Amino acid sequence: MKLKRMILMVALLLVWCGPAGYFQEAEEELTPYLGDPGEFEAFVDGIMAVQMQANKIAGAAVSVVLDGKVFFAKGYGWADVEKRIPVSAETTLFRPGSVSKLFTWTAIFQLREQGKLDLDADINTYLDFEIPNTYPEKITLKNLMSHTPGFEDVVIGMGAKKPENLKSMNEFLAEHLPERVMPPGRHTAYSNYGTALAGYIVERVTGMPFETYVEQYIFKPLHMTHSTFRQPLPVGLDKEMSGGYTYRNGRFKKEKFELISGLSPAGALSASALDMAFFMIAHLNLGVYDDLRILEEETARFMHSRLFSHHPDIEGNAHGFWEYNINGLRTIGHGGDTILFHSLLGLVPSRNIGFFISYNSVGGGGGPRDQFFKAVMNRYFPAPPAERIDPAKGFKKLAGRYTGVFTSNRRISSSFIKLMKLFQTMRITSDRDGALLTSGGSGIRRWVEKDSLVFQEYEGQDRLVFQEDDKNRITHAFIGRLPYFGFDKMKWYETPRFSILVLVFCFLLFFSTLTWPLGALRRRFCSQNNSQMSRGEKTARWIAGGFAALNVLFLLLFAAVNSDPVRMMYGIPAALKIVLLLPMAAGILVVASVFMLTYALFRGHFTVCGRLHYLLLIVAGFIFIWFLKYWNLLGFHF
Repeated sequence: MKLKRMILMVALLLVWCGPAGYFQEAEEELTPYLGDPGEFEAFVDGIMAVQMQANKIAGAAVSVVLDGKVFFAKGYGWADVEKRIPVSAETTLFRPGSVSKLFTWTAIFQLREQGKLDLDADINTYLDFEIPNTYPEKITLKNLMSHTPGFEDVVIGMGAKKPENLKSMNEFLAEHLPERVMPPGRHTAYSNYGTALAGYIVERVTGMPFETYVEQYIFKPLHMTHSTFRQPLPVGLDKEMSGGYTYRNGRFKKEKFELISGLSPAGALSASALDMAFFMIAHLNLGVYDDLRILEEETARFMHSRLFSHHPDIEGNAHGFWEYNINGLRTIGHGGDTILFHSLLGLVPSRNIGFFISYNSVGGGGGPRDQFFKAVMNRYFPAPPAERIDPAKGFKKLAGRYTGVFTSNRRISSSFIKLMKLFQTMRITSDRDGALLTSGGSGIRRWVEKDSLVFQEYEGQDRLVFQEDDKNRITHAFIGRLPYFGFDKMKWYETPRFSILVLVFCFLLFFSTLTWPLGALRRRFCSQNNSQMSRGEKTARWIAGGFAALNVLFLLLFAAVNSDPVRMMYGIPAALKIVLLLPMAAGILVVASVFMLTYALFRGHFTVCGRLHYLLLIVAGFIFIWFLKYWNLLGFHF
């Protein structure tokens, strides 16, 4: 058995070093049979051994269901590293993050069955505060399920450091009402706030706390005795909670239990892998587990059907589940992340199979969970040979309309965090063969035109789709395997490259008043001797140097205060409020510099070079003010 596991580990290492991380079966080998528990366990053991070592993961839990039964459930590593408590798939609780949303949508459909909710009604019908009518179209529960209500994202204040800092849903949702930045039903933009609204509607309609409703009508019939939405954890379950770990200085460090404030239905679940298996069985069995029904068959079928997609050729949303096309098989599921825990639930209805995996360490984010799912699917359900499409002749001449810089539409528009738009970009270019290239967080990928506005990944399975406006200008892009959000084409003055040019121009001039060698060169060629300068000239120099220094200091302190963006989840640091005063003071001095320059020109002060430098410095000051205002950094935009 040990030799077999070693061979599997080596094979997996070779897999992940290959193109796209897919497991490639040798042509002469037969596809392994998933129904062999021993073979499957050995395979998963190999995956987990490699992942946990490579990604510094303290512990993980896996559960797999097949044909209405638990096929596999196993814990790996440690629930508590210091106490040497191993992970148990049956009893150890993990934080599956946004996988929690599937319970919220299940609750919504239960209430729909009872006639208590209309998925097409204006959600204001069910709330005790009002969502503004920014657009003529109403927001419905279907919009919330498909993440198409058109809300900006909400980040500030969604975490709490202590239980006493937790806010109720009513309080949080009313206080943190996001701006409506898109008409509902148009584009997907992942929204924790929207799901929390749905959970609050469950409270409003049933008259009981959301946590209590889920316990009574989902957990209880599914025998999910090691699951809860309650924060802090109830007595008893708190002893079975896995620690959440970071890895520092060669050792694992256990962090505090993560508290989610006001958005509980969107991500506050704590559950064991075996409990999640029961939930998967219920959905794959179309609402039934152990002869107990949580959804009617018709309801479950409807819930698993497609609700929204940006294009028929790419994945979309299935009433709260996300769609994935894995090796030609339609899969529905949901990923989930807290700061420390990282999870994935996937159901393959056509094969009556479900997978759940959760990691308890920062290193489990993103890659490992997707690698696990792909490795399993590629081993037991290998992809058919990829269709190869060569670039069409003459397309290179048309490629220019698709190229540019695009940014994720899951963003914040009303606060200073709008600046993150610069770091959530995808650049699209074309190569000499007439294919499109996308570069961003997932590396460089090559795409070939398949149909009008539709592109196929070269020798791959993914799709890239574009949308255009009524003037045939490309405005949006969507990637099939990223159904959670779209990409908006950025205007030239929004792009990272332009922003960098603005900052370089401004700060070269700001530094020219302050530091060597720029300051020394400016003084040598553009300044008069101090003894020959009038009081007005000296005052002008001090004012210019003042706003330049304040702007430089602002940039440095702003970067320092925001070096850990996670802090924003717990509220606005007091230091940031002080830092934001600096550009406002600098702006006053910039305006004063205009009067000083006018005075200098009228009185004939400064050399010609000195006047030009002073003018450029003022121009840089006003450009910087525009830059700060555009990115919500001028004033207090929280």
